[in-house]
Formats: sequence, structure tokens, C-alpha cells
Amino acid sequence: MEEIFSQQNHHLSYNVQERPDLTIGITTRTDGHSPYPNNAFNMARYIDDNPENITKHQRILAEEIGFSCDSWVFPIQTHENKIQEVKSSDRGKNISELTNELYGLDGLYTYESNILLTMCFADCVPIYLYDTNSEYVGLCHAGWRGTQSQIIKEMIENYKGDIENLRIVIGPSTSNSYEINDDIYNKFKSLPIDSSLYIENRGQNKHGIDLKRANELLAIFYGVKPEHIVKTNHCTASETDKFFSYRVEQGNTGRMLAFIGRK
Repeated sequence: MEEIFSQQNHHLSYNVQERPDLTIGITTRTDGHSPYPNNAFNMARYIDDNPENITKHQRILAEEIGFSCDSWVFPIQTHENKIQEVKSSDRGKNISELTNELYGLDGLYTYESNILLTMCFADCVPIYLYDTNSEYVGLCHAGWRGTQSQIIKEMIENYKGDIENLRIVIGPSTSNSYEINDDIYNKFKSLPIDSSLYIENRGQNKHGIDLKRANELLAIFYGVKPEHIVKTNHCTASETDKFFSYRVEQGNTGRMLAFIGRK
């Protein structure tokens, strides 16, 4: 399968041919100023890094993608399924410093232009949504908790357009090397999709789970056509030369920034 993201300096970019006004991408880990490890391009203010490093990285990315930092919006993610519409008045929130605003959100969407929706990742699944005919764009963060609590369902059900026009891009995350125990596995069995299609039994209390596939199946269940979903081949856990991986690096690592916006 052909890779859908292409390398562009400090980030990977997804080209939306039918919507050249859209910018979709995710940062990579190298050629930065942070010690996670040396010269890492960390984008998270909430880890133990010099805030000036993140500011430098934000400015570098802003120059690369043509979205000034004051147009970015960043939520305080808590691995849940809460989402919110953002508007022009939210531009700049949690970018130069973290606040209590937009707290507890793992999904954002907007119908306005010149807003860049952003979120941090280091193994969880970034899911980008856009409409081929309207102004809608969305972004959500789906780790195992967000996937199990069906954040993609929340995004789809709050989308106001014609689902025939909705497109989904599933970005770089861990593969089925991600393992869960019996307790978490049983939580996933309650979902309205066949768990055997994305969970592999590996013996006592060990199961490999493909969160990208799970979110793809959920999106299809809630009405998105399979041909309207594209999925990257990139795996954060096996490509630590390119991506941060929270699990592989046992938490001692930076975070990528996923982003989507419309000019």
C-alpha cells in the first residue's frame, strides 16, 4: 500500500488533492532543540522541557506550513472522548503557555478558516476529518481509552454535513505491537465491531491491538464509506528514528504535533 504522508522538513504532510486549501500533517522527532533525546523536535509544553524549545519549534513549524502560531488552538488532552467546536475566539489558546481553557478535550472541530487545530501524540492515533464540500475540519486523539470510548463516534455524530462528503485520514501511531491485558480486552469486546479484526490473542493476559484498524472499523460502522478513509503505514513504535514512542521509550520522550486547518 502506498504511503499517504510525505516528508516535508520537520513534518509529514498529507496532500488533499480535492481541497488544496487544507493543511494536514504531523511533526517528526529530529533536528530540534530538545533533549528527548538530543536535538529532538518536541512539541509538548506539558513535559519536562525548556519552554523556549517548544516556542522555537512552533515558530519553525509555523513557517513551514504557513499558519502563524497565533492561529493555532491546542486542547488539554486527558485520554477521554469529549470534543468541542472551536471558533476564531479560541485562536492562540494553550500555544504560548498552557491554561485551564479547553481542558479535558480530545477532539476539536471547526467550520471557520485560518484556525489550526493541534494535538500532541506519541503512539496514540491522530484522526483527521474534513468535508469535501463544506468548511468543516476536525481532529481527535484516540489512544486505547479514546478508542474504547468511541471518540470517533462523537466526532461523526457532531458533524453537521452530509456523511457522503466526510473524509477521514488516520495518521501515524503504534501498530499491533501495542499490547493490552484481559481487562482492557474485555472492554473492547463491548464495541459494535468484530474484535477479532483488530485484536490478536497472544497467550495468557496478552493481546495485540491495532488501534488504527479499530478506529477505521468504528468510522465505517457509523456511516463513513470505507473508500473515504485512508490510513498511513507509519508505525511510531517501530520507527523511533522518525517518531516519538511513549511505550518504547517508557515515557522518556517528546511528543509530535498533529494539525489540520483551512486557509
